[in-house]
Amino acid sequence: MIDQIPSLIPYANPIYFAYVLIALIPLIAYMLWKEKRLPWYQSIVTLVFLYISFGGSSWKQGVALILYVVWQTVLVALYQKYRQKHNQSGVFYASIILAILPLFLTKLFPVFDFHISFIGFLGISYLTFKSVQVIIEFRDGVLKTYKIWDYIRFLLFFPTISSGPIDRFRRFQKELHNAPLRSDYADLLKLGVHRIFIGFLYKFIIGYYLGTLALPHLEKAALDGGLLSWQMLLYMYGYSLFLFFDFAGYSLFAVGVSNLMGYKTPMNFNKPFASWNIKEFWNRWHISLSTWFRDYVYMRLMFLLVKKKLFKSRVVASNIGYFGLFLLMGFWHGFTWFYILYGVFHATAICVNDWWLRLKKKHKNWPSNKWTHALAVVVTFHVVCASFLIFSGILDKLFFN
Repeated sequence: MIDQIPSLIPYANPIYFAYVLIALIPLIAYMLWKEKRLPWYQSIVTLVFLYISFGGSSWKQGVALILYVVWQTVLVALYQKYRQKHNQSGVFYASIILAILPLFLTKLFPVFDFHISFIGFLGISYLTFKSVQVIIEFRDGVLKTYKIWDYIRFLLFFPTISSGPIDRFRRFQKELHNAPLRSDYADLLKLGVHRIFIGFLYKFIIGYYLGTLALPHLEKAALDGGLLSWQMLLYMYGYSLFLFFDFAGYSLFAVGVSNLMGYKTPMNFNKPFASWNIKEFWNRWHISLSTWFRDYVYMRLMFLLVKKKLFKSRVVASNIGYFGLFLLMGFWHGFTWFYILYGVFHATAICVNDWWLRLKKKHKNWPSNKWTHALAVVVTFHVVCASFLIFSGILDKLFFN
């Protein structure tokens, strides 16, 4: 009987926003009146929306979410207690592996056509990034103590639970215990409403047109035309724009609803197609994810390579670091060849970009003006679109189906 009760994927249906508005009205009114939060009411709202998204027909995902939160909470608590007295690397790495294990299994099992209902759920990647972040910050000494309930609230913050943005625990914890002033909150409310309406434009109008109406026809034409056809080029542009408007729209919803609740959740996109090189693109695209990988994977990998002196050249070490980073990002998307190729493509693009920047430093007389800048933006846009063509999986359909 419970399987027949429909669940709502966050932000996928306009009805979801009606529920959000109704639920947040008391919270908004109280914060404007008292300049204080209502922790107990926010907890109730969180439970309600978790049930809306992970209950009913999605009850197996709900069970997986509960088991996952218990697993991560116990793991972080044990490591934090251990770290107060000890600092052995083996325990740290074991904790990281155990934190990643549920996500790893959800990515690995489908490769072998093996499915376990009580492991995967919508948003497991982003909760894993949060958990790993907290363990690393305990290891670094940035975090020394914490409240378990603050950590659980951090994991289960419902506006961002399914697809981010990936917040930082210290920033979130500070806002959790400090409500904004009335004037600041009024500005945050306006900003939140504005972002939600822009999100509607992106996801439900532009994204719907591109994804539902245009892309099926563009894909069919591209498969009929072949890899080097103009139809494939149109599909590449269409898919790239759809990916941006759909995901940026979702992110605007998540940030906007967070703003209504009095939280300054970080933005995830900043005009990425205006980037003038591939590094700048990753500073503007899925910002919370790219900065997470930069801070917790790439910088630590580089530190290890330099410390161990595995490579004499820092350039070689940097390039190895890029390939390690983007291969990991490729595997994170899925154990599929085109996701791995997507990672290799971006690593190669960044290495070429670094080589070009070093070459420009040696030739300071080369032109640098608004025209060269515009050319760089156009080239970067097409490099990114080519990577999204790989990411879309159409090449798999073209060559192997």
